[in-house]
Amino acid sequence: MPVETALQEPPGPRTRELLPGRAPWVAMYHSVDDCADDPYDVTVTPERLGQQLRWLRSRGLRGVSVAELLDARSRGAGRGLVGLTFDDGYGDFVENAVPLLRHYECSATVFVLAGRLGGENGWDVEGPRKPLLTAQGIRAAAAAGMEIGSHGLLHVDLTRADDDERRAEVQRSKAQLEELTGGPVHGFCYPYGHVDPPTVEAVRRAGYRYGCAISPGSLTSVYAMPRVYVGQRDAPWRLELKRRVHRLRRRAWHAEEGAR
Repeated sequence: MPVETALQEPPGPRTRELLPGRAPWVAMYHSVDDCADDPYDVTVTPERLGQQLRWLRSRGLRGVSVAELLDARSRGAGRGLVGLTFDDGYGDFVENAVPLLRHYECSATVFVLAGRLGGENGWDVEGPRKPLLTAQGIRAAAAAGMEIGSHGLLHVDLTRADDDERRAEVQRSKAQLEELTGGPVHGFCYPYGHVDPPTVEAVRRAGYRYGCAISPGSLTSVYAMPRVYVGQRDAPWRLELKRRVHRLRRRAWHAEEGAR
């Protein structure tokens, strides 16, 4: 699965209140570990992540979870905030990412697979095998101030799933993670970044406040938020370029009826 490089509990605030202006900048990470064997370009080293977070802070920016970003935007206070997301819920998030995020006074959203707790990334057929967060690791991330979001149950392309499978992936994963953490799960991240209207509607109906995609095109909304891929090759000058390109190309949000 190549990674695309793209240059309060419901009912909550109305979506139109969450979405003043255009789509915010949300960075998409995956694993934070050694990059020696990384055929899908999903890994950054701790050293590179630290450099990237230093760059953010040097520009007067601060990385936050998507829920915090949307809350701030709803108050007109989102200036200087960047969304940070980590897909797949790799086990290295707690050990390698959380200490750096806390050091730079940042937070993030980690999207985990409720049906693969303590498992591995079996969907990446070429390897390497990477362990995923356990229930204990997810609780530790939440206790450290990180937002826990759902990535579904098993990392299934929901645009190819039937209605029953889609519903289970979206609804059961939310219920299981809320039981695990004891708190609400506001966000859903579409596996592989793939979205279509039925999948977006399933996420909305399940009671999520937002959904994260990669490049959702005309579906761009709070339930299909575009994100910018960040990888090991993204030195500060590349991040600055991606930031400027995003500011030029970002799409306006679609008006929605609002989270229910």
